[in-house]
Amino acid sequence: MNARLDAALAHWSYIAPLLTVPVNDADHKMLVESLDAILDAGGADESNPLAGLAAMVGDLVADYEARHYPMPVAMSPVEALAFLMAQHGLRQSDLPEVGNQAKVSEILSGKRKINLRHARALAGRFGVGIEVFTG
Repeated sequence: MNARLDAALAHWSYIAPLLTVPVNDADHKMLVESLDAILDAGGADESNPLAGLAAMVGDLVADYEARHYPMPVAMSPVEALAFLMAQHGLRQSDLPEVGNQAKVSEILSGKRKINLRHARALAGRFGVGIEVFTG
């Protein structure tokens, strides 16, 4: 075998849970917490080595949520953000990819718009399409 595969196999017991399809809410919660940690470690930046892992874990989370917690249709970007924050148990201060708590508050109150950078980061964090936040 090659060295890269050998290294992956040696660490597989740590990697496998991050790439396993969630079958219940406990699995989903573990993946959401893992995704948050990956994003906090820089995974939202496409040039970061964790970006691929963030995308894969985000897809698993999004697929589970689409099956178990379908998002209501015809939401504005702000309504979608509020819905997803509630679904994930997040506070305004839990979204550093958007900014500080005051900036998130301005977005949620309609005083500030979600820009393209925010939309990309939020789509990655919540595992949804960017169009959810671009309207």
